[in-house]
Amino acid sequence: MELKYSGKTKDVYKLENSHYLLKFKDDVTGVDGVFDPGANTVGLTIEGAGRAGLKLTQYFFEVLKEKNVPTHYIDADIKQATMTVKPAEVFGNGIEVICRYRAVGSFLRRYGQYAQEGQALDAFVEVTLKDDVREDPPISEDALDMLGILSKTEYQVLKELTVQIGGIVKEELAAKGIELYDIKFEFGRTGDDKQIVLIDEISGGNMRAYKDGKYIEPLELERLFL
Repeated sequence: MELKYSGKTKDVYKLENSHYLLKFKDDVTGVDGVFDPGANTVGLTIEGAGRAGLKLTQYFFEVLKEKNVPTHYIDADIKQATMTVKPAEVFGNGIEVICRYRAVGSFLRRYGQYAQEGQALDAFVEVTLKDDVREDPPISEDALDMLGILSKTEYQVLKELTVQIGGIVKEELAAKGIELYDIKFEFGRTGDDKQIVLIDEISGGNMRAYKDGKYIEPLELERLFL
């Protein structure tokens, strides 16, 4: 088993069978000790966050599997806080796709002249580059195409998958009285046909969820939901 990448919230190992192993950490993104799924730095460490994130990830990836939504997921080991996945090629140096249902976070910071906090949004999709130096700048469909990161056809697939998966997660949470405000996804290409699939995770660490108007911390979300 070879360590290929050490990230903010997980380490990535290559297995002998060409699959990959994701090791979930207890670190979460944020600023000055406050959790923020949109931040590009580790803000704090929450004991148990890794396993909690994996439990949610396993749950949602199994739901997506039942619905024939393409992902890189193979299986998970909660005790070891690991998930086995198929190899996938990221777009460029990596992109993140956000699906927004409420005006909060960076959306509100950017568009606060026009948007009110908590304002309803209709599954608004935006793409940002994974670029810590430039603070993960948003990027348009045209720029993605012109810079060779992904084609316009791929962008449409990406957007449709984002809305579909976001809707599934939102519906699952709503069944437990939890409202999804926004969620961040990552995608990649896999297989000889370069199929676009969901990669990484679906957990409290990459979404904002609220119950009765109150924000739910990642660890608490796992306790409330599962």
